[in-house]
Amino acid sequence: MEYVIIGNSTAGIAAAESIRKLDASGKVTILSDEPFHTYGRPLISYYLLGKTDAEHMNYRPADFYQKNNIRTLFSVRAERIDAVKKQVVLQDGKKLKYDKLLVATGSRPFVPPMEGLEKNEYFTFMTYADALALKKQLSPEKKVLIIGAGLIGLKCLEGIADRVGKVSVVDMAPHVLPSILDEYGAFLVQKQLEKHGAQFYLSDSVASFEKGMANLKSGARIPFDILVVAAGVRPNVELVRDAGGKVGRGILTDDRQETSLKDVYAAGDCTESYDITCNQSRILALLPNAQFQGACAGTNMAGGEAHFTNAVPMNAIGFFGSHVLTAGSYFGDTYEEKRGETYKKLFFDGEKLNGFILVDLPERAGIYTSLLRGKISLSEVDFEALKRDPGLIAFSAAYRAEKLARRV
Repeated sequence: MEYVIIGNSTAGIAAAESIRKLDASGKVTILSDEPFHTYGRPLISYYLLGKTDAEHMNYRPADFYQKNNIRTLFSVRAERIDAVKKQVVLQDGKKLKYDKLLVATGSRPFVPPMEGLEKNEYFTFMTYADALALKKQLSPEKKVLIIGAGLIGLKCLEGIADRVGKVSVVDMAPHVLPSILDEYGAFLVQKQLEKHGAQFYLSDSVASFEKGMANLKSGARIPFDILVVAAGVRPNVELVRDAGGKVGRGILTDDRQETSLKDVYAAGDCTESYDITCNQSRILALLPNAQFQGACAGTNMAGGEAHFTNAVPMNAIGFFGSHVLTAGSYFGDTYEEKRGETYKKLFFDGEKLNGFILVDLPERAGIYTSLLRGKISLSEVDFEALKRDPGLIAFSAAYRAEKLARRV
């Protein structure tokens, strides 16, 4: 059996590991357009911050590929998939045959059209190479402008804020992290970032660029030495789409992670998932989701049987020591607690918990996550107690016995 995996990050590695659990002798090839050993993408901001180094960026041990008998092709780009001949055509024209193929191509930065952008060099912030290139430009006297106050933009801010003179952030949204936080949660995070000298221009956007100057629609002018565009991402669906596979915003798969192309699977940020908290197919560009999808795909590629049916949007991020945990969908009734620098908000209806926001309250977040993933009816728990103090004691005796039995 010949397995080809396009992508060397979370989903691709999880698939390779699952394949090896079931098939010790099949040929596994991982193809990546990056030159690096698999690394933890969430670590690139900590690399700039100085909290980790090149050695500890590795997502798996240095001998991972050798121990698992995995062939690697680094700095090699897949140009197209021939689903009829079951071949991956490479940039240099060479072809890789496959029996089973996984597309784990992730996403790429979205750079919106902005007048005058071409007058300036700019950086993105999604890969290790991006971090290395940006690092070379940092110095204490420089001014940095980041376009985008989402997850990528703010993690970039965290990585560089204490290494440059000033960081300004521009975003059209009225508050930071608009995709995962409400106004009050965003206020707490922004306050933490402002302690490190960050200045925010929200509900605003760039009207035009001059060399080293951004002119905002509000009339503000922001000088900069370094420009970072972190305005969002787009899933890399082209390989499957151009081969005739079904795509929406992301690659479409069944719950075994197989695409509409026979023996072609997909996992990770390039795919859509069925979000059980809102019953919709969505892109969930999250590391745990990529891990689950990759493991599911690898199992099925190697002849096993696995299904991924409980996708939940979850984020666990931190900024300068603060912690933000969010999950699920934000609709229904709400319960809030605001205590100093901490914040809890639960979203629920008569039947279930739909989502939550926790700022600097990481303790027992797993209880709320269990409610979401298990789609546990609120009638089976003491939800009033769970609102204030999440713990197993609020669950029924039968549920507690089942959870404890699993740990034995």
